[in-house]
Amino acid sequence: MPDKPLKIAYLSSNDPTNKKVWSGTHYSIYSSLKKLPADVTILGPYEPKLATMIGKVVTGLSQLIFKKRYNYRHSYLLAKAYGNYFNKKLNSAHYDVIIAPAATCELAFIKTTIPIIYISDSTINLSLNYHKALTGLMTFSERETRRIERLALSHCSKLIVSSEWAAKSLIEDYRFPNTKVEVLPFGANMELLPDKKDIENKDTADSCKLLFIGVYWESKGGDIAYNCFLELLKMGVNAELTICGCTPPENITHPKLKVIPFIDKNSNDGMQQLYSVFMNHDFLILPTRFDCTPIVICEASAFGLPSIVADTGGVAGHLTVAKNGYLVAYEDTGLSYATIIAAVFNDKEKFNQLKKSSREEFDKTLNWDAYREGLRRIISSIIQTS
Repeated sequence: MPDKPLKIAYLSSNDPTNKKVWSGTHYSIYSSLKKLPADVTILGPYEPKLATMIGKVVTGLSQLIFKKRYNYRHSYLLAKAYGNYFNKKLNSAHYDVIIAPAATCELAFIKTTIPIIYISDSTINLSLNYHKALTGLMTFSERETRRIERLALSHCSKLIVSSEWAAKSLIEDYRFPNTKVEVLPFGANMELLPDKKDIENKDTADSCKLLFIGVYWESKGGDIAYNCFLELLKMGVNAELTICGCTPPENITHPKLKVIPFIDKNSNDGMQQLYSVFMNHDFLILPTRFDCTPIVICEASAFGLPSIVADTGGVAGHLTVAKNGYLVAYEDTGLSYATIIAAVFNDKEKFNQLKKSSREEFDKTLNWDAYREGLRRIISSIIQTS
């Protein structure tokens, strides 16, 4: 790194100071960059109103007429509008490097000699017909989406992704060289985290307290989490389940079930409440139906909670089996989750070791300090060769 602070352009149509965007990941990346040290200039937020309006109209018509979706978020019209805006921003000042998290459409028509580092948790090839927003597209929209991404990635000096799942796609599906692709796991998007001693001093309760967190009940596998809870009770385990972040269907009810519909983690009170929730549970259960990088695994690990997660998408990028949790077959409806949890919970020595190693995984890699050091190394190598 040079002696003077780097001049970094943060290129995104979103506002990285908004902790609600991308589950707080934009904010965490932006905060990490400012600690390098660096002079970070936010080029956005920006929404091309006309292009967005036209895109929404076309999307509505395509669903009405063809029963198919148009992905205007990866359209030439929107990409060119972004290009015009961000090219002017880049030409108005000097920057050493551009950091562009999740900025596929924004980068497609960028014209600059400044090295670009792109950050993501997936690829279009992996996300099409997997991610809900990219399912059931019209054929020409799917082609346009793929083309926009390829244009964007072709401008980048380095591609940083959060899992080997995404890295493998860039190398095998897109034929990018290994040297262009880096894997950096994300950190926990919570500013209030326990000390390691707080985790070590946690008492092992007689009841097995499960935590399910998700805004969307179905997409996060809420029914499977509930089935797991019922299976544990059948096994004789004194289990409890807390559902946090959403309201389950009316038929999901039990005396040992607690529902916390919403916690605003961006407020002080909400952060304190979420801290208490994590501290007072034993396992995170996440039977997610699609996920690229569930940040909640990092957060659970910080609190010493092993994560029991569906084996799908890029979740393995933040979960090391038998270190900070276990992966369960995607098709499982709850029994295997319960079997794993019961085996761990009933073996106190194994349970305590798993809690300890979960926190160790957080301390080692699943934190934003580790991410910042990775960024420092990557930026330094790019600047030296540019």
